Amino acid sequence: MAEIKIGDLVIGGRQKVMIAGPCSIEGRDQLLEIAREVKAQGAQMLRGGAYKPRTSPHSFQGLGPQGLFHLKEAAEETGLITVTEVMEPEELDLISKYADVLQVGARNMFNYPLLKRIGKMDKPVLLKRSFMATIEEFLLASEYILKEGNRRVMLCERGIRTFDTMTRNTLDLASVPILKKMSGLPVIVDPSHATGRSDIILPMTLAGLIAGADGVMIEVHPNPKKALSDGLQSLDLPHFRELIDEYNSLCKYLDNREEHRAMNIVRGAAS
Repeated sequence: MAEIKIGDLVIGGRQKVMIAGPCSIEGRDQLLEIAREVKAQGAQMLRGGAYKPRTSPHSFQGLGPQGLFHLKEAAEETGLITVTEVMEPEELDLISKYADVLQVGARNMFNYPLLKRIGKMDKPVLLKRSFMATIEEFLLASEYILKEGNRRVMLCERGIRTFDTMTRNTLDLASVPILKKMSGLPVIVDPSHATGRSDIILPMTLAGLIAGADGVMIEVHPNPKKALSDGLQSLDLPHFRELIDEYNSLCKYLDNREEHRAMNIVRGAAS
């Protein structure tokens, strides 16, 4: 299993990573409030979109470079590792100056020129599965990055489109162990985009960890009803704290289980 180091953080080992923040960076005060809270609750990474691909051209598209400035300021104050989405090769150099991790969103998983360009960069990558992609197509997309020399790739399962309409997408939990087995890369689960419903993010977060995910990505907003994007799938700050309590309890259980398993292997080898 590959481990990815970003500063002092190791992703892909026994420690689970919590990535939290708003769908879109709406302003300096909004982002700093969220960053301070998720840091206080133990998150290691801050997500926030400066450039947002939206289905409707009339929807909020992000603050662009100004959003990147706010993201950098939040990182400098809190020490959080930052991740933001890149949509076009021309944006890469600028975004790389302000963010620690480059995110390739679901709509760009098939953007092979972008993937190849990112593969030539010395930056960690969070590659999201397209909602219309098979597991094989997802793995092949990651190969476009790996083939160019960038080995610091994390895969993100964020739900696929099915016939059901009760959720925004369907979280493919079976993909988590399959992706880990076939690629050896760390796998992150995004229950926010997978469900589109804040009321079931908690159980799907826990299910993702049980399935073997190396971490989760959660959308958080101080006032989801007034969010400029994806408010229905964003947790407010009190509900994020509740999720963290359950998340930490399960992470502790899983870590203890791994420790006991390792000890049994050592005992078996010695006997």
